[in-house]
Amino acid sequence: MTITACSDVLTERGEELRSFAQINEDLGKLSDGTVDILRQSGVMKLLAPVEYGGTRAHPADFAETVMKIASLDGAAGWVAGVVGVHPWELDVMSPKLQEEIWGADQDTWVSSPYAPMGVATPTDDGYRLSGHWQFSSGTDHASWVILGAFLGDSEGKPAVPRQSLHVVIPRADYTIVEDSWEVVGLRGTGSKDVIIKDVFVPEYRVLKQADLFSGKVARDAGKTEPIHRIPFYSLFPLGLTAAVVGIAEGALQAHLNYQRNRQQVNGSKSTDDPYSMYAISEAAGEIRASRTALLDNINRIYDTVAAGREVTLEQRAVGRRTQIQAAWRATAGIDAILSRSGGNGLRLNNPIQRFWRDAHMGLAHAIHVPGPNYHAAVLTELGMEPPANLTGMV
Repeated sequence: MTITACSDVLTERGEELRSFAQINEDLGKLSDGTVDILRQSGVMKLLAPVEYGGTRAHPADFAETVMKIASLDGAAGWVAGVVGVHPWELDVMSPKLQEEIWGADQDTWVSSPYAPMGVATPTDDGYRLSGHWQFSSGTDHASWVILGAFLGDSEGKPAVPRQSLHVVIPRADYTIVEDSWEVVGLRGTGSKDVIIKDVFVPEYRVLKQADLFSGKVARDAGKTEPIHRIPFYSLFPLGLTAAVVGIAEGALQAHLNYQRNRQQVNGSKSTDDPYSMYAISEAAGEIRASRTALLDNINRIYDTVAAGREVTLEQRAVGRRTQIQAAWRATAGIDAILSRSGGNGLRLNNPIQRFWRDAHMGLAHAIHVPGPNYHAAVLTELGMEPPANLTGMV
């Protein structure tokens, strides 16, 4: 699936995708109709191995596709941004694992989360895994899941010093907790809990997070393409932030459609109110700037690795600051729009309020927490080495 073909599908079926947004929210997960459009679009294959129908597309193309989807339905865009990144990681893992996942069906989805909410205790030929994970976006439509876990000691407790693992599990080995996704925004993502109780995991389905982050896993797998030389936290957050920016773009478009023929309580047209028009235009500029900054950032990082250079700690930290700021800036734009929508903008049949709720839910993700990263970024710009507690997501 080429990026052009992907774009064509979203153009042809965009209004249909938009029409499912409220249905997804009511269901608390993506509808089958939404999933069908996402599968047809090929968004989940953009970063996937070429051996299984993927294109290893430029990450900026992936981000723009996610933005487009999110502008039509925030939940669909969020799932595309999260689930769509996982094939990029799996592309550097065991060929045996890749065949298990995609050998029979190249459209298989793999969900997550990476947070270490479980313990993987070593055995002679693998691990025994147990845990309870939250926030598995799109999990109802996935057949596998990548889970974060701590390496366990002989008693099944996290070993000291702590070491994080990424563990890949088939659907038969975990339980999805229904009714575990009662939230204010991104309801349609179905980001439910998953539980695993003492399941055996073979060695080839597990990797050390530190080795993944350092690039060792990709080098050992012989993956030398630029896409696989991009640092983990330069690419993984891209899909999530792109979704938030796309949600803001959807909110802006919905607001413009709403304001076009709106009359205010004094009988005048909204378009004749210079104060509202100024504020809306300013918000539109902020949302556009967020898109531009996000894409410029990933383009610069990609160009760096494509030229054979390493991405420095300063470049990574400043790049993460750019990603995070893009999400906050775009969401602030939605806030400005909503505050000028009047009471009717908050009616549940008005999509503006759903975009607003979805954006704030996306902003709450750990990847968008600004404090530690902003601190790390400015320390690197001062020529100082940030402490480890500030660089965990850099």
